[in-house]
Amino acid sequence: MTEKLDQLRNSVGPLQQDVIDGLASGSLNRRSFLVRGSVVGLSAAFMGSVLAACGSDSTSTPSTTEGGSGDTSGATDTTGATETTVAAGAIKEGGNLRIAAQRPGSELDPIAMDNLGSYTPVVTAFEYLCGPGEGAALAPMLATEWTPNDDGSEWTFKLREGVTWHSGGAFTSADVVATMDRLSVEGGKLAAYLAPGSTTAADDFTVTMKLNTPDGQFPYNVCHWNPQTVITPADYVAGTTLDKRPDGTGAFKLDSYDAATTAKFSRNDAYWGGKPKLESLEFIFSDDIATQVTGLQSGAADVIVQLSVIGGEAILNNPDQFTVTAIRGAAHRQLWMNVREGTFTDVNVRTAIALAFDRQALVDTALGGKGDVGNDHPIAPVYEFFDASLAQRERDVEKAKSLLDGAGKAGLAITMHVPKLQEIPQLAELMQSQLKDIGMDVTLNVESTDTFYDRWCKVYDSKTEPAGCDGGEEFGIVDYGNRGVPDVYLVKAYATGEWNSAHYISEPFNTAVKDYQAALTLDDRKEPVSRIQKIANTDVPYVIPYFYNGLFATAANVTGVVATGLGHYYCDKAGFTA
Repeated sequence: MTEKLDQLRNSVGPLQQDVIDGLASGSLNRRSFLVRGSVVGLSAAFMGSVLAACGSDSTSTPSTTEGGSGDTSGATDTTGATETTVAAGAIKEGGNLRIAAQRPGSELDPIAMDNLGSYTPVVTAFEYLCGPGEGAALAPMLATEWTPNDDGSEWTFKLREGVTWHSGGAFTSADVVATMDRLSVEGGKLAAYLAPGSTTAADDFTVTMKLNTPDGQFPYNVCHWNPQTVITPADYVAGTTLDKRPDGTGAFKLDSYDAATTAKFSRNDAYWGGKPKLESLEFIFSDDIATQVTGLQSGAADVIVQLSVIGGEAILNNPDQFTVTAIRGAAHRQLWMNVREGTFTDVNVRTAIALAFDRQALVDTALGGKGDVGNDHPIAPVYEFFDASLAQRERDVEKAKSLLDGAGKAGLAITMHVPKLQEIPQLAELMQSQLKDIGMDVTLNVESTDTFYDRWCKVYDSKTEPAGCDGGEEFGIVDYGNRGVPDVYLVKAYATGEWNSAHYISEPFNTAVKDYQAALTLDDRKEPVSRIQKIANTDVPYVIPYFYNGLFATAANVTGVVATGLGHYYCDKAGFTA
């Protein structure tokens, strides 16, 4: 270790030292070091110094963004958040960017929103403590820096000064404390991590969060990967919606909203990140990909938030007019089965269904090869701790028939509930066909996202264990957006009841999740993650057929948009080319 590297290492805490040691030993490559370093609070300048001290072949200051900012023809692959870019100075002043987006499937309640369609307008107005950096890295947003204590049980965030709410008044630590307290009540989005009162302010621009248990990657839970953690004003009570009380700190302010048609935003001239080039944004809502594609082709829209391979061929095959970017990540479709009561209480029935699917055929047909085969657990291959040694579940029609017969379910007839969203209806038809091969009779109920999410989770406050999501149907496909780490999937869909439409309860699984969360280093996370994969694959509360690459499309004259694959569409640096 060089003297300079030793000095840098000794200036930070144990969690940060572990990341530096990983780079020095070769166990972390440059990209992984930049991602892990950003999470534990190492600044871009500091990481640049570490890279230089380690003799990296690229010693320039790593790139970060502050604020918003298989083969498919015409798509460029990236991992994590991505941005459309052109040379500096090539963006015109002014203009209205028209964005074709999924129709909101719930109210614009920052705390309770549960679908990509609602995320998009909410996160245009409100911001997070930590925002998207390069790839899966984090970058400063409303927090300018963050630091863990030695064991990751406390995290201190320094807040950005000079930020003004759209409604007037200064953003301060009081807003962060109140937001965290709202999120940490029983059933809240951060209740697994924080208790009410555990976030305290040392001054107007410093907050400390004392966690329920140590977590070496906690900032991922207060960033864009956990959409409901946007910071709202101190007096924003639970149940307040953006359209009823417009506010925020973002680059654009909500002017009008109609859940069926549009959301219109105007430029925030006082934005802390600098006055945006664009004068306004207009989100045009539709769940029909053909309508969105036609809009982009005709010039009625400039952007599509999420493009599907099926139905998007005209855009994908026309690179001269459109730019399509593929974000490889952990976004997936989840076939849920109610394991608590009804048809799917027998694991043999669930296993039979899982064995019915030719997953590669699903990827090739529904995604045009733009995705990774799933193995019935939410740990995507892009995650550094993914255990590739777990045997891939392959299609086995005869074994599936035998398991159904043994469980007394031969000829099982069931309705599969499906949202009219991107490629999901086509995926459902493919699954229906493959399930027919094992003797099942599946009827599809495809409906608008306006009503579908009640089929998934009718209520979110059930007291029946696992408390939370309840009252939905027993069989269907739901969408899960991209996340930089799997914590949201593990906690909300499996370990608690919040989004647990399968009503799955497993103490061994929950223990593995707790062990994963308590692990402070990448190496320490690998063993509990391996257990998580095996338990989920064996118990099969959900079939996860694939992880899909998020595709977003822009007209060729649009640049500077930052997308995450989770409904965020940051346009503070975006505009039309000259």
